[in-house]
Amino acid sequence: MSQISSDMTESDRQPTILFGLLALVPISLGLKYADAPELATFVASAGAIAVLAEWIRRGTEQLARHAGPTIGGLVMVSFGSVAELVLALFILVSGETSVVQAQITGSIIGTSLFGLGIAILVGGASRRRQKFSSSKASLLSTLLILAVIALLLPAIFDYTARQDHLHDVRLTDEELSLGASVVLLVLYGGNLAYTLITHRDAFADDEAHGEPAWGLGMSIGVVVGCTAIIAVEAEIVSRVLTQTAAALRISTAFLGAIVLALVGTCADLFAASWFAHRDRMTIALSICIGSAIQLVLVVAPVLVLISTFMDEPMSLVFDNPLYLFAIASTAFIVNAVARDGETTWFEGLLLLGVYVLFALGFFFIGPG
Repeated sequence: MSQISSDMTESDRQPTILFGLLALVPISLGLKYADAPELATFVASAGAIAVLAEWIRRGTEQLARHAGPTIGGLVMVSFGSVAELVLALFILVSGETSVVQAQITGSIIGTSLFGLGIAILVGGASRRRQKFSSSKASLLSTLLILAVIALLLPAIFDYTARQDHLHDVRLTDEELSLGASVVLLVLYGGNLAYTLITHRDAFADDEAHGEPAWGLGMSIGVVVGCTAIIAVEAEIVSRVLTQTAAALRISTAFLGAIVLALVGTCADLFAASWFAHRDRMTIALSICIGSAIQLVLVVAPVLVLISTFMDEPMSLVFDNPLYLFAIASTAFIVNAVARDGETTWFEGLLLLGVYVLFALGFFFIGPG
């Protein structure tokens, strides 16, 4: 009974804090129109995006409960990366393609290494070990590796072409990226069909079940309204991005790979830690790895397709070798951790250690 009372107290406290943090929205808008220092505007807008991303996650969860397990699962995965997508889209429109690539890289390693590492540490703090569904973890980690291979192919193609290892090349980087993007989206559609339709009994959980706490209209309103406000905040962030990096004397690569990536994925990170704390490691693992998969299979391809209508199209050729190494290493590390169906706190510490090493690598890239 005391456990139930504790859960209710925490549940009531969280919305109160989130309501208070919504004050960052008017603060950021006020700073923008008051011509405040770019750093202050960036911090307020980035914080507002992080809070709004959590509200979108909560609204999506309520929509899923209204829709039922199958459609609800589709709703949750479809809106899972909306904050990252909107933020990256506005930065792409501003012409900062390299920052978008850094953000994609940072989001993948952020959810898979930092987010999962924190979740494992939180869950393992009071337990000797935590178990999870090895079948679901195997599917997710395998899909992540395959998706990452498809993401790395354009960069390898570009490198071999520039080194004259390929002769009579009839394909540009942009054309290859478009083809790879279509393949990635098809794989994502297949993954949805597999997990939500043909094999939903094997991979379903009860998080989309139960009675919704919000009405359908309120759930839709929260998701749509927060997405619209995120677009406004993302436009502010894209405008002050370069000035913020200069003020902090850091590179835009670090700002994109670490700061913006964590801003876009923080809702998933908090949710994963919460479920791990409740000894629901399968759900925590699904949130972290599933978010990384969605970034590779959906966010990156959609950005490539949209950018074809812009003056500077984005390709999947990541110019910085550190991005490629970080993404590939993350996929194989996650596969190794998920292989045995259980975790201990030390594995979480190892994941965090690897993430810190990558963050140091991005940090020591020179400003500019």
